[in-house]
Amino acid sequence: MKSPGKSLKEALVCAQSEDRLTVGVYESAKIMTKDPDSVSFCVLATDEQFEWDIALQIHFTLIQSFCFDNDISIVRVSDMQRLADIVGDETEQLEDAHCVLITNPADGSWEDPALEKLHLFCEESRHLNDWVPEISLPER
Repeated sequence: MKSPGKSLKEALVCAQSEDRLTVGVYESAKIMTKDPDSVSFCVLATDEQFEWDIALQIHFTLIQSFCFDNDISIVRVSDMQRLADIVGDETEQLEDAHCVLITNPADGSWEDPALEKLHLFCEESRHLNDWVPEISLPER
């Protein structure tokens, strides 16, 4: 079985190719407020540099509780740069990569298998009372 990190990378790349990625805390919050049912998966990213950013931690707390309330799977990654490499391009600001959402396909088609694996991983983690499991993204 693939590691959760590999599945996450695949799911992100797939969602990006289908234009189903939202990058950024504020952009994500807007979508969650406007159309929570469209959100399938949430990734929160931080590293030591931002650990003491109180505003960001408050955003994270709000996003997490929103995800819990709306049955949205959520994970954390500790390598924000790696996440930014996967979802962004050189011109985009790294600061925006704190929160990434994957939305459902508009046509109601099936989610990709990598995302299914991630939902399963999150479900298993919740049974172990790990509500926001941490995933390590693979190197390039």
